[in-house]
Amino acid sequence: EPSPHLPAPKDVEIYSYNFHSLLRWSPVQVEGGPVLYTVHYSTGAFPEWSELNCSQIPQPQCELPPSLQRRRWTLWLRLRAERGSRASPWLLTGPFVPERNTTLGPPRVNSVSASPDSLLISVTPPFTLERGERLHYLVSYWENATSSAEEEPVVKTETLFQIGNLKESTLYCFSIWVELETIYGLLPGQHSAPECHRTATS
Repeated sequence: EPSPHLPAPKDVEIYSYNFHSLLRWSPVQVEGGPVLYTVHYSTGAFPEWSELNCSQIPQPQCELPPSLQRRRWTLWLRLRAERGSRASPWLLTGPFVPERNTTLGPPRVNSVSASPDSLLISVTPPFTLERGERLHYLVSYWENATSSAEEEPVVKTETLFQIGNLKESTLYCFSIWVELETIYGLLPGQHSAPECHRTATS
């Protein structure tokens, strides 16, 4: 006797990078043809389940629309597999708060200009800041001949900053990351890949 229920999707996670978020899961494998998926959402302010733009979709992921990407909203999602009149039990995920649960990528380094004793670095933030948001840029740097990194203690909020007190004509490497001020504290981002530049000769 075939089961009236389909198995529920597994490995369900909300993947969020620089505030672009999607729900993804492992495909449900059953005999007899393809399985479709439906995702609903509810928020902390409106706890009823509502349809997303992901009803009876074939692919095992659902991108959250911009209208649901409010950074301080609390979001719950539910997901089930469907085929014909059969459906799996709903699987619930959450609570998800983008400002607390997203992964921040590293800033992009636009340019580095070298003087004998410093490197002047220009960067672009990893995401577009909303009004009132403050982003800190942090940098660790080291002389290429050594492996010990010095953390630059100064926290910058501008996208142009300087690493000073360097030796002339010396190769230095650095890595940059951001911290976003949130109501939950500081949300640290990923470090950029190390970049190396030589200071100028005086």
